Amino acid sequence: MALTSWKSFRFFDVTTVRLPDGDGSIALDQGKVSAISAGARNILVGTPDGTVHLLDHSFKSSRSWKAHDTGSVTHIKQVPDTSYLLTLAEDLSHEPELRVWSLDQTEKKTGHPRCLSSITVQNGRKNFPATGFAVTSDVAQLAVGFANGAVTVVRGDFIHDRGTKQRTVFESEEPITGLEFREAASTALYIATTSHMRSLAISGKAQGTPARVLDEHGCAVGCMTMDPQSNEIIVARDDAIYTYGGRGKAVPYAYEGAKKVVGVSKDYVLIVSPPKSNSAASAMLRTFGGAQAEDILNSTTFTILNTDLKFIAHSESISNQVGSIISIWGDIFLLTIDGKLYRYHEKTFQQKLEVLYRLNLYLLAISLAQKYKVDTVQQNVIFRRYGDYLYQKGDYDTAMQQYLRAIENTEPSQIIRKFLDNQHLRNLIEYLEALHEEGKATSDHTTLLLNCYAKLKDVDKLEAFIKQPGELRFDLDTAIIMCRQGGYYDQAAFLARRHNEHGLVVDILIEDLKKYAEAMAYIVRLEPKDAYPNFMKYGTVLLEYCSIEATQLFIDYFAGQYRTKKDAVIVQETPMQQESIGFTTVARSAVQNLAALIPLPSMSMSTAQTTGNSSTVNQTQVVETTQPGEYIEYEAPKPRVAFSSFVDHPDEFVTFLETLIDNKDMPEDRKTDLYTTLFEIYLHQASNTRAEEKTEWERKARQLIESKNVPIDTSNVLLLSDLEKFRDGTILVSERQGLHFDVFRSYTTAHDTRGAIRALHKYGPEEPQLYPAALAYLTSSPQTLSEAGDEVEAVLRKIDEDGLMAPLQVIQTLSTNAVATMGLVKTYLSSTVQREREEIASNNRLIASYRKDTETKQTELRELATLPTSFTATRCSSCGASLDLPTVHFMCKHSFHQRCLGAVDNEGVEGVECPVCAPQIRTVRQIRQAQEESGGRHEVFLGQLKGDAGAGGNGGGWGVVGEWFGRGVMGAGSLAAARE
Repeated sequence: MALTSWKSFRFFDVTTVRLPDGDGSIALDQGKVSAISAGARNILVGTPDGTVHLLDHSFKSSRSWKAHDTGSVTHIKQVPDTSYLLTLAEDLSHEPELRVWSLDQTEKKTGHPRCLSSITVQNGRKNFPATGFAVTSDVAQLAVGFANGAVTVVRGDFIHDRGTKQRTVFESEEPITGLEFREAASTALYIATTSHMRSLAISGKAQGTPARVLDEHGCAVGCMTMDPQSNEIIVARDDAIYTYGGRGKAVPYAYEGAKKVVGVSKDYVLIVSPPKSNSAASAMLRTFGGAQAEDILNSTTFTILNTDLKFIAHSESISNQVGSIISIWGDIFLLTIDGKLYRYHEKTFQQKLEVLYRLNLYLLAISLAQKYKVDTVQQNVIFRRYGDYLYQKGDYDTAMQQYLRAIENTEPSQIIRKFLDNQHLRNLIEYLEALHEEGKATSDHTTLLLNCYAKLKDVDKLEAFIKQPGELRFDLDTAIIMCRQGGYYDQAAFLARRHNEHGLVVDILIEDLKKYAEAMAYIVRLEPKDAYPNFMKYGTVLLEYCSIEATQLFIDYFAGQYRTKKDAVIVQETPMQQESIGFTTVARSAVQNLAALIPLPSMSMSTAQTTGNSSTVNQTQVVETTQPGEYIEYEAPKPRVAFSSFVDHPDEFVTFLETLIDNKDMPEDRKTDLYTTLFEIYLHQASNTRAEEKTEWERKARQLIESKNVPIDTSNVLLLSDLEKFRDGTILVSERQGLHFDVFRSYTTAHDTRGAIRALHKYGPEEPQLYPAALAYLTSSPQTLSEAGDEVEAVLRKIDEDGLMAPLQVIQTLSTNAVATMGLVKTYLSSTVQREREEIASNNRLIASYRKDTETKQTELRELATLPTSFTATRCSSCGASLDLPTVHFMCKHSFHQRCLGAVDNEGVEGVECPVCAPQIRTVRQIRQAQEESGGRHEVFLGQLKGDAGAGGNGGGWGVVGEWFGRGVMGAGSLAAARE
């Protein structure tokens, strides 16, 4: 490839280096510098008098010493990555002298670098100048080439000066123009002459063999160098630039013109071309151009090439001839023979990009970025700008390719807005797909991509997108929503099933596809924790369309007996006719249809052997493989949570409840809800049916609550029976709870006279208060009275015998209406009057007796207080012995020894009570005290008064008043206490 096709730029800024004056400065013109090269940290300069100078950044000599006593330093080189410096001096009267220096070590006396070894390089006693010099990286071998065509290789320990060996390894009639060691698996010495390029093996298997000719063309002195990065030899000839490596000569780069110096700096090849040769045109230009033309004709061309990316980084003409090229401190220095020094400083990468952007050379910018391995963010900027450039040109497909390369650091909205019109939908789809592959897509991007598929009606791409293997690269919920909105229900179901979104699968099957049987088949193939929320959510729908299967599912799950169904896909060969019939039969099943839509959970594949018979076809069938022992343990929820699912499905609800009640494993605490709800649904069914069906439902309800150990709360039975007007339930519960009055009242409320009479006979002995209520009911209306018959007289007789009501209360009860006649109560009234008369006579006799007793007691008290008393007792009432003094007599006619009373003297006798009468007196006193205390408890008095009046006692409350009057309620002490 000719350099004329290469783009040329000015990627380097050129400045002239002003060399310092004064101490430490040296002139760099050709007469005062015999050798110059770049070291690790300094510029190395050798002079004709054998002195070596190390120049620092200010180009002053920071260190100098006399390296050789005789001769001019013609070659100077620092081994890369070491502190070893090699100098070669020659004066043509003697063989060249080679010295090895250590820049890190100094001589104590002089302070100069220490000379490690000094060697005279032999050339068969032929005094020819050294034209080539090379050393290996381990400083174990070096080669010196001479103008007579000889090459001497010196081997040994130069660092420790332990001896060396020299051998002439190559001789030629052509002068040596360049030497370079190429170190790889084996070391080879590349030898350049004026007409040949050769490779001589120094180590390895080929060592000792003659030099191998690489090219029938050589090069000039200074036109051969080593590229340390690629480890290739670069040779500059008049026609092109050649490279040589382990595989021989590589593809050259055509660059016509004479070459004087070639060098390498970083990724660049540096070429110095001398002034063009004299010609007729040059002579004419000199004749007419004068001094200006002479400068143009004597100018040297300096070119910086990037051979990898094939562009010219810098090219300019210099009026003076160039002596050498130095690459150090990140810059390139050009030294002319008259001592002028030019610095070439490379522009920054961003500055280079700006140049390329102005020229729209984006491909080169991309290559440059990849070559320099800049960060991904900066590369993406280039891709994006290149894409913008192509977009403006109308090359949308290529522009999209660049946007895709920059997708990692590009805001997607910037690109998406460019391709939103319908003409660029496919480009937009490509970009959105890439976003999902990179994991940078949002839910909005997924929505947009699916909309694009829908607009193009590209079902294949849609399925490929949702069925792509590997990890999920898009928002699952958004994709499913968009598929459902676009009508792609099968794809939405597949996507949800693939990512185990079982709830969404069931949603789609029921709400979108209306495939209720398939939804049922899918649910029963889920594990318990996944099946539960789905059949609970759609329980009412499933009971509507798959009542038997759904009811059984509810029963199994809440009974703790749910087992996941599993299936196997069997592929068999069957005859063509049988396949037609069999497939039609299988396709009718919900499971087969579901398997064709999406993979069933827990499905395995079983493939039968095929014979390849053309008369048979493969039949695919889903076969259930549930094993009895396969069971996943789970905690069955309370049945109550399922009740709402059976709304409008009472028959299935009854089946559900009855089956769970019969289940022996159902906990007792949960059966309460089951029994209560079942009783309620029985009553509900009875109220909604007629004739025989109603009687049957009521029989079931009655049988349920009549059963023993049925855990139904009484209040619930009463409430439900009342709401559904199921009187048998109310009566039964009331009987169990002893609420006999409520049972009787339920009959009276329903105007069931016969039932009320039966209840009265049954519960009357235990509940006497039923008789007053029965009297009021039986005389409430003529019809009731006629139905009661002689029962009214029996009730009155019972009331009279037990004193359940006062006669006045009976009269008041019967007088509330005009139903009861005087003849009805004639017997009752006559017997009552007779009894009252007898009671009055008895009370009068008792009063007379009490008065007589009172008068007798009062007479005794007066006699004791006014008349003397004689004591005739002769024996002690305590010990029974004869009385002797001192003796104590009591007014109650009892006498005691004083010692029997425990009294010592007369003073101790005071206040002593008669031991015989003391218990009776104490009892009377306590009774009196209790009466006085109870006299102040008015609330008790009022309570007894109300109770006696309410009970219908004969006294009508006067008996209570009389009793409390006898206790002293109305006494003076009670009145005083009441005032306080």
